[in-house]
Amino acid sequence: MTSQPFMHSHLRLLLLLACTALPFGARAQALPPVENVVQLAASGSVQTPQDWLTMTLSATVEAADAVAAQNQLKTSLEQALNEARKSAVSGLMDVRTGNFSLYPRYGKDGKITAWQGRAELILEGRDFGRISATAGKIQTLTLAHAGFSLSREQRAKVEGEAQAIAIKAFRQKAGDIAKGFGFERFTLREVAVSSQDQGLPPRPRMMAMEARSSASDAPVPVEAGQSTVLVTVSGAVQLR
Repeated sequence: MTSQPFMHSHLRLLLLLACTALPFGARAQALPPVENVVQLAASGSVQTPQDWLTMTLSATVEAADAVAAQNQLKTSLEQALNEARKSAVSGLMDVRTGNFSLYPRYGKDGKITAWQGRAELILEGRDFGRISATAGKIQTLTLAHAGFSLSREQRAKVEGEAQAIAIKAFRQKAGDIAKGFGFERFTLREVAVSSQDQGLPPRPRMMAMEARSSASDAPVPVEAGQSTVLVTVSGAVQLR
């Protein structure tokens, strides 16, 4: 007897919710389609010299057991670190270790015949002369890779310039489209901004290897290129 009023009130609540939901659904279906909206994109680019050099020096060893291979790598890396730290200056030339790996080599019978290992030391910064000279002084590692890029500060500066160009081009393009279709103005509905760095590949690797063979302590010759920072602004505008 006590449950019957509760059931009736529960049914009334469900009916009330169903009735109140109908007008909203009806209004949603009655909304007119979006009109006079144009999708467009514009880009801005700025070319700038690459101001960040990264050099990776490495040593590869092979030994009968893992401990011997590891000790050889540690010795080579420690000597290289001691030499590199003499010239390290934050921002101008930072020094850090890279990958350090050991892995077995197997024979035809599936048994381990030797252990191989590799260690890396990375020199990077804005002072190309300091980095290349230090790389030339390190005798226990050889140059594995050299690459140029933009520092975070330079990239942020150039990206801001390219973004301003892209936004101005986007607004100009939107205004031209609005006038072309007979509208007086436009308003922004949505926008997305993306950026990418298009750098030219450096050329120092083969030059560096040749330099190390002719003069073991000579600076590694390097030559920076250019990077183009491209910013694209895309979105939709409402013509009014």
